[in-house]
Amino acid sequence: MPGVVGIVGAGTMGAGIAQLALEAGHEVVLHDVDVAAIERGRARIRSGLERRARRLDLDHESADAWVDGRLGRLRAGPAIDDVAAAEPLLIVEVALEDLETKRAIFRTLDAAVGAGTVLATNTSALSVAEIAAATGRPERVLGLHFFNPAPVMPLVEVVVPLGTDPAVAERATALVTAWGKVAVRCTDTPGFIVNRVNRPFTLEALAILGAGRASVTSIDAAIRGSGLPMGPFELMDLVGLDINLAAAMGIYDGSRAAGDPLAGRFMPSAIQERLVAAGQLGRKTGSGFYDYEPDGRPSGPAADFAHPGVAGDGLPAKAIVERIMLAIVNEAYRALGDEVATAADIDLALRLGAGHPIGPIERVEGLGGRGAVLAGLRRHAGDGPRFEPASSLLQQV
Repeated sequence: MPGVVGIVGAGTMGAGIAQLALEAGHEVVLHDVDVAAIERGRARIRSGLERRARRLDLDHESADAWVDGRLGRLRAGPAIDDVAAAEPLLIVEVALEDLETKRAIFRTLDAAVGAGTVLATNTSALSVAEIAAATGRPERVLGLHFFNPAPVMPLVEVVVPLGTDPAVAERATALVTAWGKVAVRCTDTPGFIVNRVNRPFTLEALAILGAGRASVTSIDAAIRGSGLPMGPFELMDLVGLDINLAAAMGIYDGSRAAGDPLAGRFMPSAIQERLVAAGQLGRKTGSGFYDYEPDGRPSGPAADFAHPGVAGDGLPAKAIVERIMLAIVNEAYRALGDEVATAADIDLALRLGAGHPIGPIERVEGLGGRGAVLAGLRRHAGDGPRFEPASSLLQQV
């Protein structure tokens, strides 16, 4: 048996990570402060395992045995002490994106489990170092940022703060790789790789919409036409506007706290804030940028966006794509200059974690080279801080 894995948080992501560990042969102890949530998590895990069994082309009896065999290694942990008592080799925290909540969980875990247990947070935007600082042994804490749905998405960002023991990072990387995931290393900076570099995908689209330069449907169509699977407004509706806004706010706040002079490039959009305040969160509430049928199919733009009043000089599709992609490429060069990750890992992360057909640094040649990218950024200088050329790009030009 490969050993025990603890999961703290039995929501969608926690259940997905638990499913991965079960499929890899681990015993899993699933904890949540809400005992009913553990049973809901178990149901999600069963459903996920059943879907996986169908893809294995097993007969009915074999599929049932395959699912039951893995569910048989899942245990409920109503208390944190239940997780600690199992002596897990790894605990993954998948609680709400709230720093103090996570710090309290890690403080408790640190006191309850032995020194050999690796403690990981699945945060998408919070500082892993600040979470680790709540423990007495921050060297065993790191980030393992899975993407939703965890059993399907191939990427895991292994977030390594300065204080993390390199051996701990190696153990965690080897483990998620054994689970069939592609691990990319990155430093502990706001948004890590994907949520930071791809942030202009939504923020720039919102800026174009807010300026009346293009409609929701035309922006989405332009981006799909460029080779991405979904447009930015379709993506925000799918993920949930509240979740997307929280990620944007986390990166914005983190960048300001770090003293980034251009943190304003991450400022969340007032359009999104208004929709979240009104409870229009996307597919899960039936309305966001689009309205949705009860079965989840989009029925057209939401009322606020059905008649967008786009100015006569509305941007053509090519210009929409250029503006959004230039901002993403520029942010990729900022991340490269900040040594968040290597160029190859930035490209790999954007392909696997955000659905880009090619990575942002790979995309440069298709945009005419670094000189052409710099010229394009300067053409858009009046469109905000996202187009202020990255120093690493300037150096390379």
